[in-house]
Order: sequence, then C-alpha cells, then structure tokens
Amino acid sequence: MRRVRLSPLSERHTAGMARLWATTGDGIARLDESGDEWAVELFLQGSGAQCLAVDPADADTVYAGLRENGVRRTTDAGRSWDDCALPEPGVFSLAVSAAGGAVYAGTEPSRLFRSDDRGESWRELAGLLELESRPTWSFPPRPWTSHVRWIAPSPHDAGLLLVGIELGGLMRSTDGGETWQDHRPGAQPDVHSLAWHPRVEGRAYEAGGGGSAWSDDAGDTWHPADDGRDRNYTWSVAVDPEDPECWYVSASTGPFAAHGGRDPQAQIYRRRDGEPWQVLAGGLPDPLPAMPYALVAPDGRLFAGLADGRLWESGDQGDTWRACTLRGDALPRLNALGFTAFS
Repeated sequence: MRRVRLSPLSERHTAGMARLWATTGDGIARLDESGDEWAVELFLQGSGAQCLAVDPADADTVYAGLRENGVRRTTDAGRSWDDCALPEPGVFSLAVSAAGGAVYAGTEPSRLFRSDDRGESWRELAGLLELESRPTWSFPPRPWTSHVRWIAPSPHDAGLLLVGIELGGLMRSTDGGETWQDHRPGAQPDVHSLAWHPRVEGRAYEAGGGGSAWSDDAGDTWHPADDGRDRNYTWSVAVDPEDPECWYVSASTGPFAAHGGRDPQAQIYRRRDGEPWQVLAGGLPDPLPAMPYALVAPDGRLFAGLADGRLWESGDQGDTWRACTLRGDALPRLNALGFTAFS
C-alpha cells in the first residue's frame, strides 16, 4: 500500500516562509511568501531575462541569463546585480552544482561555459562541440542554429553533468564537462528540461518535444514514459524530493499550441510507481489556458508557473490546487521558477 504524505497548505508555514525566483522573459521576479500571499518585486526589467539559477549554498545568490546580454548575478537577494562578463551574449540555460559549486551557462549558438569562482571568470567546455552529432543540431524556428536548452549537474557527483541541446540530443559528461558522450539511448533528442532526484543517486528525468523519459543509471540510458498521456509535447519536469517514483510534467498538443500565444490546451500530469500518467485537474482549469512553463517541487509542495503570469500551488502531490494570491509588481509571464526557503 502506498503511504500518502499529506501536506495541507494551512500547515505549510511551520518550517518558515518560502521564496520563489522567476523569470518573465523580460526581467527577474522575487516572490516572498507572507501568510497566504506572495509579495512580488521585479528586477532587471527590460533586460530580456529568460533563465535563472539559485545557488544551493547561498539563497541570496541568484544568476540570471539574458537573451542578448549575458549573465547577471546578485549576492544580496536582488538589490544589486553584477555583469558576469560571459563571452557569449545569448544565454538560454544556467545551473549551479549542488555537489561542487560550479556555475554553468549555455548559449545560442550552442556553447557551454563553466565558472569555478561564482561567475568572476569563465572557460568554455569546448569538448561539447566535438561530438559527432554536432552538424545535425538545428532549432526548427531558426534552423541555422541551436542552443543549450538545459544544464543539469548531478547533486551527488560534481563530475556528472547532463546537457540538453534544442534540437540535438541529451549529452552526458562524467568529468565536469571536459569530455562528452553523445545523445543517450532512449532519451528524447528535443530536450526541454531535465531533473535529478535530490536524494536518490542515479535517478534522472526528462521532458522533451516528443515525450518524457527517465533514467536509473545516472543518465547513461533512458526509458521512455508516455503511456496514459494524450499530449506528448512535454515542457517542464519536476520530481517529488521524497519519492523518486513520483514525478510531474507539463504538456501541450504541440509547439505551435504551446508557444503561439493562443489556447495551448495544456495540462499537468503526474506519474507514480510506474503507473500511466494521470491528469492533475483538481482545482485547475482543464485544460489550462496558458502554458505551464515552469514546475518546481520542493518538500511537500508543488508550484506551476504559467505563461500568463499566474502561479498555482498544490500541497498534496497535485491532487488539489489553489491559485496563489500575488501582491506588488504585476507578473506578465512566468518562464522559469527557482525555490528557496527563508526564515
């Protein structure tokens, strides 16, 4: 019998308040929990910020990736931002290793950079571009180029790194990005997002343009997981930090529906214990009228950030949902989310 963990929203404050960081496509937002509301403050407005990474070792340090202007870093929770002088301006992905502290930045055209001094200096991990598949990498809306869509450093092994190329494949390194294995068997080649289980070594998860997949051998090989879902254009992936068999994806009917600014016919799904995917619609519009671009699943909570700026929360693994009340600056859009707790 499955043991169900109950985390009522009314009891969530016992461990302190929470903070979410988000990108809007044009700036960075900090959302601070205050009772039953979230206080929203925008930073870097007009910057084209489209991705972010929170330092796991320092909740006040956040990196923002800008569409045309490199990487910015704050070490004081957003009050000030420094230009990290990344050599390539078009930043599509960022990550900070929980195992070793390295900061990674991925760009368009596809290049990968690493910093071992919190963004003060960078070096390119040029081995990624030596992969045999590189001549075939092509992003359909701009077929002459591609980009590093996602970077996932293992939280257990400082040398283990997964990178998703849109569109080109899921690549793997075991030496911190110096050398690379080409697209991994069973994985989706159109990678949108990746996640590691924070407590169970070797478990990894993917959402891609043709479906979803998971790995139990540290990303070396992958198992497709699409049964029970009638939408295979998956975008965001998140995993329950207590249960490696419980994970989530957002999905639409296709790229034009998801990103075209009209009705995406989107849904959020949950998979548990290898069973078929289940639609999560308890309190959510069904289908969702805006694409859920961002899912994040901290302890006992699940958040979904939508393309229309709305934020939804569940405290029972997605069975029921409520719309979060936001106060302060208006959020035009939510492209990415990062979570941290604070007292």
